[in-house]
Amino acid sequence: MANYDFKSIEKKWQDHWNSNQLYRVLEDRSKPKYYVLDMFPYPSGAGLHVGHPLGYIASDIVSRYKRSNGFNVLHPMGFDAFGLPAEQYAIQTGQHPAKTTQQNISRYKEQLNRIGFCYDWGREVQTCDPNYYKWTQWIFAQLFESWYNLKSDKAEPIDQLISIFEIEGNVNILHHGEQTEHFTSEDWLEFSEQSKAERLQAYRLAFQKKTTVNWCEELGTVLANEEVKDGLSERGGYPVIQKEMTQWYLRITAYADRLLSGLNELSWSDSLKEMQRNWIGKSRGAEIDFETDQAESLKVYTTRPDTIFGATFMVISAEHPLLDRLTKTEYEHKVRAYSQEVSNKGERERMMNKEVSGEFTGSFAINPFNGSKIPIYVAEYVLMGYGTGAIMAVPAHDSRDHAFAKKYDLDIVQVIDHGQEHNVQESSFDSKEGRLINSDFINGLAVNQAIKAVIQLAEEKGFGQGSTQYKLRDAGFSRQRYWGEPFPITHKNGVARLEDELPVTLPDVESYEPTGTGESPLAAVEDWVNTPRGRRETDTMPGWAGSSWYFLRYMDPQNTEAFADPEKLKYWNQVDLYIGGTEHATGHLLYSRFWTKFLFDRGYLNFDEPFAQLVNQGMIQGESMFLDYDGRSFHIPVDRANKDASIEKAAFQHLINEDTRFSGIDIDELDWNNGKIQLRTQTEKMSKSKFNVVNPDDICDEYGADTLRLYEMFLGPLQDSKPWSTKGIDGTHRFLKKLWALFYSSEGELIMTDEPASTQAQKTVHQCIKKITEDIERFSFNTCISQFMICVNELSAEKTHSKQVLEPLVILLAPFAPHIAEELYSLFGHDRSVVDAPWPKFDERLLVEDRKSYPISINGKTRTQIELSLSLSKEQIEEAVLQDQIVQKWMEGRAPKKVIVVPGRIVNIVV
Repeated sequence: MANYDFKSIEKKWQDHWNSNQLYRVLEDRSKPKYYVLDMFPYPSGAGLHVGHPLGYIASDIVSRYKRSNGFNVLHPMGFDAFGLPAEQYAIQTGQHPAKTTQQNISRYKEQLNRIGFCYDWGREVQTCDPNYYKWTQWIFAQLFESWYNLKSDKAEPIDQLISIFEIEGNVNILHHGEQTEHFTSEDWLEFSEQSKAERLQAYRLAFQKKTTVNWCEELGTVLANEEVKDGLSERGGYPVIQKEMTQWYLRITAYADRLLSGLNELSWSDSLKEMQRNWIGKSRGAEIDFETDQAESLKVYTTRPDTIFGATFMVISAEHPLLDRLTKTEYEHKVRAYSQEVSNKGERERMMNKEVSGEFTGSFAINPFNGSKIPIYVAEYVLMGYGTGAIMAVPAHDSRDHAFAKKYDLDIVQVIDHGQEHNVQESSFDSKEGRLINSDFINGLAVNQAIKAVIQLAEEKGFGQGSTQYKLRDAGFSRQRYWGEPFPITHKNGVARLEDELPVTLPDVESYEPTGTGESPLAAVEDWVNTPRGRRETDTMPGWAGSSWYFLRYMDPQNTEAFADPEKLKYWNQVDLYIGGTEHATGHLLYSRFWTKFLFDRGYLNFDEPFAQLVNQGMIQGESMFLDYDGRSFHIPVDRANKDASIEKAAFQHLINEDTRFSGIDIDELDWNNGKIQLRTQTEKMSKSKFNVVNPDDICDEYGADTLRLYEMFLGPLQDSKPWSTKGIDGTHRFLKKLWALFYSSEGELIMTDEPASTQAQKTVHQCIKKITEDIERFSFNTCISQFMICVNELSAEKTHSKQVLEPLVILLAPFAPHIAEELYSLFGHDRSVVDAPWPKFDERLLVEDRKSYPISINGKTRTQIELSLSLSKEQIEEAVLQDQIVQKWMEGRAPKKVIVVPGRIVNIVV
C-alpha cells in the first residue's frame, strides 16, 4: 500500500471488529477483572461535537492497555435517555420522545463507532427501555419497603419494623426519619390501614410528604436544588418559584455520615471530595431554646454556642412555622409581604444574594443564660432547610450578621479576644480561635472549652443540648412530566401501595404539554390512571433515577429475573475507573453512592461504594471567530472560516445572503486582503449558539479517527480544560504518515525486515515502552503522544525498518490509534488482533546510558560536542578529546595549559 489510506483502513477494521465481536466480554475467572466506565451521555439531537469524545478516548486507551496486560476488561456504553430535553422537543415538534430519542441514539452510536471505541455493545443500556426501567422501579420499591435502623446503622425491611410495632410499639425504635408520637403495640393493632400507612411514611426510605418545592411553571415540573441557579432553571433559564406540593422523596439524609466517611477510601480528587463534603455540610453545635414574649419557644441551632453572650438579635426564616405567631399586629403587613417575596426565591439564590434585607417582627426572645431581651427579625439569609430555621445573630463574629446589624442599627458586642486589636464595630472578627470576653461564666476560656461549657450548662438546665446538623436534604424524587419512569405505586383510600407487576410502562399520550395544575400529562390518561387496585401515581421519576445504578446493569444487561446476577455482581464488583465531568459532583455521584450503599445494606451487593477511582476530564472549549464591524462583533461559523482564522470574500457573501445577522454589513467596506479578511478569535464554551461547534465526523473525513484520537490527547493534560484548534492537527496526521513510512516505501513496497535492529534503535523503543507504560498508569496521555513522535523521529533518522523494534512500537500505539495499529500488526503474521497482543516489557539493560555527548569548552566557549563511552577514564577522555580534529583546529597548534575533565558531564580546555 503506497499511501496511508486511513479511510479504507478504518472502515476495514471497524467492520472486522463488529463481525468478529472482538469486544464482546464474558466473565472469565482465570483473569483479573478491570471495569472501565464512562459517564454515559444524554443523546441530544445535535450529536457529538469534538469536546464530547475526550473522556471516551481516555477510557478507551486504558481499556485496551489493561486488556493487553492480561485483564478481562468490561468497557460498556449506554444512554441516559429519559429527561426534559426530549420532552421539550416533543412539545415543539409533535414527535413522540421515544422516536426522537431512538433517532438520537442511532446518531450517537454511529459517531462513537466511527471513532473506534472498544465498547461491548451487547451490554448497551437505555434508561427509557422498559426492560431497564423495570429494575429502576424495582429499586424504588425496595426503598419504599425499607427503613433506616440507627441501632444497626443500615437499611432494613419495613416488614421487620412492622413486626416490632405489633409486639412492642415504637418506644424502643431508633430510626432516621421524622419524629413520631410514641404508640404501644395495642395502639398499632387498633390503627386503621390509613393511619398505619401515614405513620410508616415517617420511617420509609421512599416516602411522600407535602412540602415547599422549586416549581418551574415554564417546564411544568418540580426541580431539585442543584437544578436551580440564581432563581432560574438550569435547563432553559426559566423562573423558579416556591410552591407547596405533595412530593415523593428519598431519605438520602440517613446516609449522610456514611457518605462522608466513605470518601476517605476513594481515589478521587481532593477538590471533588471537598465538593461532596460541602454539599453534605456536616456541622456540630447545639440546639438552644429561647422563650419569647409571645408565649412561644424558639429553638435555634448554632455551631458557636460559645458566642451566646454576643447574640444581640435573632433571625428566623420566611417559612418558619412560628413566623405568624411571632409577628405583632402592627408589623403584619410588612412581614407578610417580605416573607412572600423571599419564599419565591430558591435556596441557592438566597444564599448567594449579598444584599441585606429583613423585617422586624415586633417580638423579642429571652437569652436563657442572662435574661436579656433580643429582637426577632425575619431575613432571607436564614433558610428553613438548615438547622431549625432560626439563628441567634452574633454580629461581632459573623460577617452576614454584622452587615445586618449595621443596616438596622443593632448592638455589636465582642465576645472573642484573639490578642490583637480589631474594631468589631467596623467589621466582624470571624476567627474560631481566641478566648472569651464579656461572657459571664465562660470568660477566659478558649473557644473549644467554652463550647463544651455552654452545652453542658444548657443540658443541665434543660434548655438546650448538643446537636449535629447537615446541609444535605432528602432528595426530591417527583417530576410532573411525561418522559420519565412511572412510579410503581397506586393510591387507594389514602394508602400508597406497590404494583404487583413490573414494569409499569408509559402509556401513549395525546399531549406532552405540562398541565399547569401540578399534575403530569399522565393524569389525563384515564384508562391508565384508574385501575382496580386504585389510582396510579401520575408523577414520574427524575432524570437521575436511571443513572443512579446503570453501572450495575452493565454487568448483566439481559437478565429478566433480577437487576443482575449475584455472581456477576461479585465478579465485576466496583467500577475500577470512572471518567466524566465535574458537573455531576453533587448530583449523580452522590445519588449513585447512596443507592449503592442501600443495595449493600439489603444484601444485593458485596460492596458499598460504586466507583473506586474517578478521573474528571477537562473541557475542550471552542475557538470562536468574530468579525468586528461598526462597533459590533459578529460570530462567524467556524465551518465557514479558514484554518488561519480568516474568511474568503465569496464565503462571507454567502453568509450575508443566508443569515439575517449580517444583513446590515456592506461587504465592500471591509478590509479585504487578497480576497480574504482576518477574523478575531476567542476561546469560549463550545456550543451551537456561539457558532464554534466542530463535528468529529468532519475531522474523521479529513484526517481519520486515529488522528482525531491522538490529537485530542495531545491537546494537553486530560484533567485540564483547553481550547480546540485545528492548527496543530496536521502535525499529528504527519506523524502517522511518518510511522507508515517505516513499513512502506513511497512506491508502496513493504520495507519492513527481519534483520536485527541496531542497539540505538532498540534503546529508542525500550525508552518508549517505559515512558508510555508509566504515563498511561498516571493518565498522562499528552506526554505519551510526544514520546511516540520522538520515537518515530529517531527510528526514521536511523532508517530502521526492523520488525524487532516496529512490532512492540505498534502494540504500544494500539490503545491510542487502533485502526492503523491493526493494519500494521497484521503484517507480522499473527492470527490474533493487536488488542490481544501482550504488552511489551522494557529491558532495563537497554535503558542504561553507555555513551555521553560531551560539550567541549575551549577558553570558556563551547566549540563542539564529542560522543564518548561512559566507561572511559579521565585520562582516556582527555586523550580522545585532544586528538579530535575540531578541537585541534580551535587550539591552533598550541599546547593546553590545563584540561579539566568531569566524567559524564563536561571537558574544559585552557590554552
